[in-house]
Amino acid sequence: MADAELTTAINPEFVTLASLTEFTPPVTEIRKHRIIGFDNRDARARPFNLLRTSFAKKLKEDGHRLIGITSATPAAGKSFMSMNLASSLARVVEEPIFLVDLDIRRASLADEIGLVPKHGIESYLEGTIDSLAGIGRRIDGTSLGIFPTIRRSRNTAELLAGERFAQMITTLRDRSEASIVLFDLPPAFANDDAMISLAQLDGFVLVVDAGKTTRRHVQDVMAMLYPTPCIGTILNRYQGGLGDSYGYGYGGPNYSKYYERAASDD
Repeated sequence: MADAELTTAINPEFVTLASLTEFTPPVTEIRKHRIIGFDNRDARARPFNLLRTSFAKKLKEDGHRLIGITSATPAAGKSFMSMNLASSLARVVEEPIFLVDLDIRRASLADEIGLVPKHGIESYLEGTIDSLAGIGRRIDGTSLGIFPTIRRSRNTAELLAGERFAQMITTLRDRSEASIVLFDLPPAFANDDAMISLAQLDGFVLVVDAGKTTRRHVQDVMAMLYPTPCIGTILNRYQGGLGDSYGYGYGGPNYSKYYERAASDD
């Protein structure tokens, strides 16, 4: 049997956005978890709008599609960044964007959008669910598909090193219509889950927590995850000084006025 035929036999499913169950996140959960990437009229979404453009351009130049998002340490904001980057990308990229929760021990993406799944990626990796489409949710009114995970505290490395994980990656890479697939990974130093996952992905983005992530942290993460390429870093929670034009709210009050005017014009 040819390799192409073998791949089809193992992964007969083709995952499309239309094949996912539609889900409408409660507004209360969106606001609670500061998911602002869906709203182009929110001034706070501006940094993500700028990030998504440079990010998509970089992926196109390098020919990458499957990208992990990690951090050196916990609580750096990587899941917040993953959700907002994915939702922002889904507003401008023609093909669907998929976001997969691979932080199996501390899965949080479902909580952030108020989703209570019966099964998640962990069930697919364990072999109790065979359909990725049955796990994914299509966010109502967007081109974003989210694949949640229900937390597991044991044997996560074994799940990620197993044949089912390789099968899942093959499906998402070769048998899905997503133009970009983002994976919310565990922190690099938490365990070896991120390292195992990235061995099969195209690259990773490192979320750097301003004031907490050190230069040594960054250097050690790069060395640990090599040879998977780091396609960029995101500096989170940077406050800046007086007159500084960078940071989460950079541009001062002028950009808030700009977005307020744009909203009123609509």
